[in-house]
Order: sequence, then C-alpha cells, then structure tokens
Amino acid sequence: MQPTLMLAEGAQAPVVYASATGLLSYMWLLIAVPAVSALILLTTGRWADKWGHWLGCAAVLFSFVLGAGMFFELRDLPNRAVQLDLYSFIPVGSLQVDFGFLFDPLTAVFVLLITGVGFLIHVYATGYMAHDEGRRRFFGYFNLFIAAMLLLVLGNNYVMLYFGWEGVGLASYLLISFWYGRPSAATAGKKAFIMNRIGDAGLVLGIFLMFAQLGSVNYDVVFSTAGLMPSTTILVLGLLLLIGACGKSGQFPLQAWLPDAMEGPTPVSALIHAATMVTAGVYLIARSNPIFSANLTLQTVVVSVGALTLLLGCIIGSAKDDIKRVLAWSTVSQIGYMFLGVGLGGGAYALAIIHLLAHGFFKANMFLGAGSVMHGMNDQVDIRRFGGLWKYMRITWLTFMMGWLAIIGIPPLSGFFTKEPIIVAAFARPGWTGWLYGLAALIGAGLTAFYMTRLFILTFHGPKRWTTAKEGSVDQHPHESPLVMTIPLILLALGSIFAGWLMASPVAEWLTPVLGPPVEEHPTTLSHTTITVLSLVLTVAGAGLAYALFNKGTALVPQPAGPVVTAARNNLYTDAFNEAVFEKPGKWLTRALVFVDNKGVDGLVNGLAALVGGGSGRLRRLQTGFVRSYALSMLLGGVLVLGAFVAVQLGWMG
Repeated sequence: MQPTLMLAEGAQAPVVYASATGLLSYMWLLIAVPAVSALILLTTGRWADKWGHWLGCAAVLFSFVLGAGMFFELRDLPNRAVQLDLYSFIPVGSLQVDFGFLFDPLTAVFVLLITGVGFLIHVYATGYMAHDEGRRRFFGYFNLFIAAMLLLVLGNNYVMLYFGWEGVGLASYLLISFWYGRPSAATAGKKAFIMNRIGDAGLVLGIFLMFAQLGSVNYDVVFSTAGLMPSTTILVLGLLLLIGACGKSGQFPLQAWLPDAMEGPTPVSALIHAATMVTAGVYLIARSNPIFSANLTLQTVVVSVGALTLLLGCIIGSAKDDIKRVLAWSTVSQIGYMFLGVGLGGGAYALAIIHLLAHGFFKANMFLGAGSVMHGMNDQVDIRRFGGLWKYMRITWLTFMMGWLAIIGIPPLSGFFTKEPIIVAAFARPGWTGWLYGLAALIGAGLTAFYMTRLFILTFHGPKRWTTAKEGSVDQHPHESPLVMTIPLILLALGSIFAGWLMASPVAEWLTPVLGPPVEEHPTTLSHTTITVLSLVLTVAGAGLAYALFNKGTALVPQPAGPVVTAARNNLYTDAFNEAVFEKPGKWLTRALVFVDNKGVDGLVNGLAALVGGGSGRLRRLQTGFVRSYALSMLLGGVLVLGAFVAVQLGWMG
C-alpha cells in the first residue's frame, strides 16, 4: 500500500508517494557528491590547495544540474511526490526509521535554491578567499554545509531531517569560527553552537513526543494521523518544533547568535543568511503544516513570534554601523516576515516560501556586495568610514542597489511581489489580531526602507570618509572586485529584479500539492489596494527620511543618543536579558553544584575513606608480631568471658 500525505486545510486531494524511477532514483547523489568532495578537501592535505576550491565549486554545480533535471522530471509525473528508501536505518521494535528521501515540490524548490545560490557563493568565495592559507579547508566546510542542508530538506522523516539539522549546526560552527585565531570569531562560533543546541533540544523532544503519540516519525504517517491527537498534544508538539525553528532561523528569543555569525568570512554570511541555514526553520514549519494547521493557538504563537522578531530586527538594524551586522539584523527581520506567513496558515504557507526564495537572491546579493566593498576597502566594515564609493565600484554599487530596492519593496523588483502579499494576508486575519499583525508588518516595511537606505547612502553616496586608522589619518584606495566576484553579483542582482514577479504565481501553484492552494482574497477592513498604497507610502517615507538624515554622511565618533537609539545599539538589551536571566543564574547554579559536589558528595566519600583509613591504621598498631602480646590478649579475653559467665550465673547480669 502506498502511503498518503494529508495536506493543509483546503487542499483538494492527498498526495501519493510514488517509488523513485529514472533520474529521481539517484537523488542520493545530491548529498553524496558534495559530502565526498568535503571529505577529499579535508583529508588530502596541502597538495590539494591549488585545485581544491574548484572541486568544491564543481560538486555544488553537479548537485544543481542534477536537481534541475529532477525538477523537470518531477514536473511531468502525475503524482508529484517521489520517495526513495535506501535501507532500514533504525529497526528497533515498533520504531522503524528508513534511510530514505522524499522529492516533492517543496523539496525541489529548496534543492534548487540551496545549490543554485550556493554555487554562486562558492564561485565568489574563490576570489574572496584567494589569499587565505586555509582556503582548501574553507571549501571543505562549505561543501559539508551544502551536503547537510540537502540532507535536511531531502529526508522523508523527522530523524533524517534531524541528522541534516545537526550537520548544518556543526558546519556553521566550523565556518563562523573559521578564523579561530580571533577571539571574537571563536566566541561567535561557540555562541551560535550553544544557542542552536537549545533549539535542537526542542526539536528532538518534539520527535520523541511524535513517536510516543503516533508510533512513527515518517512524514506520511505523522501528517495523516496528526489530526487524531488531542488538541493540547498538538499544541505541545508544535511548540517544541517551533523552538527548534526559532533556534535555527534566529527568531525571538533565540536570535542573538545570528548577528554575531558575521565574524566568519563574508561568503559564510551569505550562505548562512540567504539560502540555507536560517531558512531551515521556515522549511520545518512549512513541511509540518498539517500539525500547525490543526491548532489555531499554535498558529497565533508562530505569527506573534514572526511579528515581534521582524520589528526587533528592524529597530536594532537601524542603529548598527557595521555593514554586515546591518544586513544580519535585516535577515532576522525578513525571516520574521516568513514566520508571519507560515503562521497565518492556509495558502499563506506558499507566500512565505516565495518570499524565502526572493530573499535568497537579494540577501545573498547584498552580503556578497558587502564583501566586495570590504575587499576594496581593506576589510573596513564601518559604514561611517565609506561614502562616495559608487564612483569607484560601479558594478558593486549597481548590483547592491538592486538588492536594496528589492528588500524595501519597490516595484517591480522581487521584494514587492513577495512581501506585500504577506502584509495583506496579515490584515485578513479575523478580528483585532488582523490589525495588530498587519500594522506590525506595515511598520516593519517603513523601518526596513529606513535602515536599508541608511546603509546604502552611507556606503555608496555622500562625502568621502575613507579612513582606516582610529585617528582618521590613513586614506583608502577603493577598487572594484575581480570578475570571479562580480559575475555572481550580477547574476544575483538579476534574480533580485525578476525573481518576484516571475515566481509568485507559478511557485504558489507548484507548491499546492504540499501546502494547499494559493491564498485567496479575504475580506479585510482595508482593501488590498489601500494596503499596497500604505505600504509604498511608508516605504518611500522611510527611505526619504534616511536620505535626508544621512546623505551628507555621519559622525565618525559616537554621538550622544536618546534612550531609544541607545537601546537599539545594545540590541534592545536582549543580550543583557539573556545574561541576567539565563547565563548568570546558570553560572551560580553551576558553582553551587560544584560546591555541593566538592564539600558534600566528595566530602562524604572522602570522609568515609579517611575514617576507614584512620581506623585501620590504628588497628594495625595492635599487630605487633610478639607472641607474648597475643598470649596476653587471649588471657584477658578468656578472663572477660569467664567473668561474664560467672556474673550471669550469680544473677548479676540479665
């Protein structure tokens, strides 16, 4: 019997998992090729330094070409869901987990995004890391990351997803702390690793609960029977999965690691923040849509997390001066829009995935553009020390401009066609919550335009502020990056322009078998046109305000700031909150447990040992070796025994 998949509410028919044939029967190669390439690069030694980076690029290109062929093959199948079981991985009693893969419309979209954008980032990195002694090791980690991310989206059960999930966590740690000689990079890597472990604990507990309630972790079984669980159980299961998603996607309250991940090389920032790791949480919720659609409270929690995070990212991003950290907080905010979409349920799942795809293009474009600026400015990252670069880096300026216009939602670029429908869907939510989430999304659009315009203007326009020394005495000599870096920028810029209106309707239709039909127009207090106009007005106002404030540059030294700006510069005190509520109490608890262990547990054990040792030492002194002493002892013992016997006979002792 072929398993079936229950769809989100509104889907017309169940999907049947067909057995893989033809090119799709080789989907394991999507993972195996970059994984083997990573193994070669990490074990062959220095003799591969001259060609190892090209092997890394070729491995990802192979997976992209193979994934594209599978996409077209899947498109021609009547049932667009193909399963491949390689072998029984965990056959333990009632727990039966296969090492298997699933290739359906959702998987196909992620495979093409991961390998397509990932390949361009790999090519860019060959130029960016050209003079780094660890380039071969870097590309080994890069390939490992791609392989783990592909395993995450290709698995046909939650255990396979979890293996990919942990692989991505390992690879991200290795990449973020790649320059481990820098204390800041080593600390950032540990921070990312630990905060992701918190999220991963939620995911693994969710998998345990899933098996305890449903007897399986396979997608087909879980999704077809999820509705049979009690509502409270569904809520708890969904919250556990949400914790995992928040950790991997940098959503509140586990967002603090993501901006610090900028300590890694810039191509790492592009790969993690654009097309791969941070999108894993969105994928998890979208893939688990039958679970999340079965409980309205759960959906409300997801929407609330998305709305709060998108505003938090916008506010903090407005106060940062590090070009990559501004983009990092922008990622936090844009993923918030995606969480808002998947939390709305129904056809809005597809809206979130479409925005995810467009984001993969324009955010990778801007991160690599930031790397190009750093390449031409001797690794300077302070946007207060740029200005006027458009004259010297015209390709970087023009491609970055396309990403900037796309992310703030200027038509006809991609962001307008992907973010604006999410705002409309938020207003369509019934009751006062529709106003609440819709206004949050609108305000986020205005703030996004403000801080991204601030970034663009301070970097490429206004007066020259090219200094590297703290005293401002050393001039820079900005220059354009080589073709191996600018060609990926051009291709990603084209995606930033066209991805939205080319993909919006076709992708929504393509995802229907997994996520349900495209979102329909719902009655709202504000019409679709009114919401669109308001969004554009706020966008133009935010961009105009940023231009008016920063077109003449900004101070090179910190200036007195009000409480709001100070709070934003301090990440709205979220790090201080984590330190006060979690880190310090954890340290105190650890110290208390160490004290109890040293003075209590170890003290008791050591005390007993000392008692036994001391007593035995004293008893040992009685063993003198003299026969007369032993005879005297026996005589005294005999006298005592005889005395006791006589006392008993005379009634002196009971």
